[in-house]
Formats: sequence, C-alpha cells, structure tokens
Amino acid sequence: MARCRKKAPCVAEPSKVRLALYQPDIPQNLGASLRLAACLGVAVDIIEPCGFPLTDKALRRTAMDYGENVEIVRHDGWSAFLESRSGSSGRLILFTTKGATTLQTQAFEPGDTLLFGRESAGVPDDVHAAADARVRIALTPNTRSLNVAMSAGIALWEALRQTAQLPRG
Repeated sequence: MARCRKKAPCVAEPSKVRLALYQPDIPQNLGASLRLAACLGVAVDIIEPCGFPLTDKALRRTAMDYGENVEIVRHDGWSAFLESRSGSSGRLILFTTKGATTLQTQAFEPGDTLLFGRESAGVPDDVHAAADARVRIALTPNTRSLNVAMSAGIALWEALRQTAQLPRG
C-alpha cells in the first residue's frame, strides 16, 4: 500500500510541497485527500490518532486504487510529527477558519507543509502556535467552513501552482 509506514524511515524531498492531516475524523475525507495527493503527486503525513481505526486494510480500502501512487507517512502523534520535521527548512502552513491571512494573499514556497485539522474540532492551541502561518480560505458571509478534503484541494492546488509543482500531464 503506502511506501512509508508508521515508524519507518522516510526521506522527504525538501523542495516538495506536502499535505498533513491532523487526527482525521472521517475516513471518506481521508480517502478523498489521499486520492487528491496521488493525483497531484504530493506526499501525505497522517498525524494520529484518527477518529476511526486506521489499519493497513482500512487505509487500502480508503485510498482505493490510488494508494500505490501516494507516499503516506503515519505519525504516532503531534510530537512525533514535529520530531520528523526537525532539521526541515520547510514551513508549516496551518489552514484554519481563524487564520489572519487569506489563501489569495499567502505566498507559498517549495517545501511548505499544508496542515489541515480535524473535521470536528480543528486543531488545539499548541498546534496553532507551532505553525509558521495560519491561512483561511475566504468564504461568503453566513458560511462557516468547507469540507476538509475540499479545502485541501483548493489550497494544495494553489501552493503547487505558486511553486511550479503542478503535474504537467
């Protein structure tokens, strides 16, 4: 299934944009995000625990036939994810409804990791504090937020466009 597994050493390409999912709640959104990453050629960090059992079998089912085309790195928790980033020059960009910067004004750089929180609760304050930038996708009045997989698609495409990493196919 995934080329990288929990506790397995993975060497990330420092100049590539990555997608990180903080404790995902909904398996279908994880599946949609994995498909997105496979189609755009982006690695995915899954920061556990998830709100559902994430066995290798469940991961294969969730990713459908896209699993072989995406690098998935599973982290035992937030501290393990941060430890894996030590020495990384890339920034951590948190997407949140509380972001001060809008997507259309955020300048992305190669090596940025785009972080998305739980569907039910976002991320805790310590995760907000660890982010190098907090970005929101501007919405019409009287709406709260987009689905996390939809948000990831919009943001990831823009980051890849800005960094000239969109697929050429």
